[in-house]
Amino acid sequence: MAAKGAPKSVQELELILSGDNKVKVAVDGVLRGKFISKSKFLSVAKDGFGFCSVIFGWDIHDTVYPKELLISNRNNGYRDLLAAIDLSTYRRIPWENDVPFFLLYFLDPETKKPISVDPRGTLRKAVSQVEAKGWQCISGIEFEYFQFQETPYSVVEKKYVDLKPLTPGMHGYSLLRPSLNNEYFHDLFDVSLKMGVDIEGHHTETGPGVFETALAYTTALRVADNATLFKLIAKSIGIRRNILPSFMAKPWANLPGCSGHIHVSLKDTSGKNVFSLSPDEIKQGGRKDARYEDVQFISQEGEWFISGLLDGLPHVVPLLVPTINGYKRLAGGEAFWAPNKLTYGYDSRAASIRVISPPSCSPSATRLEIRIPGADVQPHYALSAIFLLGLRGINKKLVLPFPPVSQQQAQGDEAQVVKLPTSLKDATEKMMQPGSIAREILGNEFVDHFGGTRLHEVNVWDSAVTNWEREFHLQILGFKVLIVF
Repeated sequence: MAAKGAPKSVQELELILSGDNKVKVAVDGVLRGKFISKSKFLSVAKDGFGFCSVIFGWDIHDTVYPKELLISNRNNGYRDLLAAIDLSTYRRIPWENDVPFFLLYFLDPETKKPISVDPRGTLRKAVSQVEAKGWQCISGIEFEYFQFQETPYSVVEKKYVDLKPLTPGMHGYSLLRPSLNNEYFHDLFDVSLKMGVDIEGHHTETGPGVFETALAYTTALRVADNATLFKLIAKSIGIRRNILPSFMAKPWANLPGCSGHIHVSLKDTSGKNVFSLSPDEIKQGGRKDARYEDVQFISQEGEWFISGLLDGLPHVVPLLVPTINGYKRLAGGEAFWAPNKLTYGYDSRAASIRVISPPSCSPSATRLEIRIPGADVQPHYALSAIFLLGLRGINKKLVLPFPPVSQQQAQGDEAQVVKLPTSLKDATEKMMQPGSIAREILGNEFVDHFGGTRLHEVNVWDSAVTNWEREFHLQILGFKVLIVF
């Protein structure tokens, strides 16, 4: 789905930019980009331009990956890639004098084929596989995120401890708390709309200074772009008001983490929700499942999609939880509504896959909510994995391997539930195993590169000395020994 007012040709582009002298472009993931002159932009709008490949060879702090990964490395001289401009992503940035803005995707300069690890290219490829079946990938994303009364300078001076929350206390769905920072709270909503990032819901969430924002349900690529841009919007608005929003999954050990729940469904060419039941099935009280003595209000294709997720999710967890810190959020489990087991359930927030269907919603709104990701999720990668696993389940007509979580709890079968990997290291090693489902759906090149970047973060973490270690060990002269007589 193109952004409102997006040009359909280079000729339209020239008209849109008639009053401008520069353009801003960016690559998705950790948003990186630059300004280029209008004349340069118009000259490369059709065929693209060279962009240093090191953006795929850096971590988030611009440290070059020590392992020579395939896309960008010392051996290939950190060569240029071909940056193609996606005209459909046209927007203007309200806080930068409405400068025109476009997103990019990357091609190999020799073969002109998409780069395997480009976030937008990865999702475009996944979506095209689903579209080959005559279906459209539809999604929505919800972010929870802390806000601090801090600046980029103050957090460094404080060494990232003793940060002041935007508001104290736990105030989920509060009508009063946004009054304390009224302009900032409303700017997040209003500026997002100006930038073409549609929002369905916006409110306080439980936790000191925590907000939750639900991005409007739309096509998968559009919502993934919107999710990345929303983080940019929040940080850009916040920095102008000495407010620092954080999309870290688990900033504090004793407080709930921040989720990045992803809702998905499929739509056919007539606009019908592929996961919804037919009117006759709804009149009959749903689809009966004799195996689990259950009534289902989701279609057979929807059930196969769920089965595909259950079969493959353990192999793709790093695409849903990509950081060391994200697994601290999952460690809290159901106590913090962060499911860390392989489960599904009907309108159950205790399950990792929540099935939202009648009577909880209208048939047209039938969908799945994937509750594993935190706010640190890379949305293009996560959606690629989700839709490819679901499509695999449909193609293979996979059956549900166990009953919904409510029946497991009632029957005392919870001990049989598979736990998801509990660390980035374990999750990445499982993803990178020969013959993994991740390799099957995403390809070896993607898995080897992305897995290499995740193992780099593991190595950085393993060599780090944390405040906890100093607090726990600095004054201890030796280990206590318990002697039993």
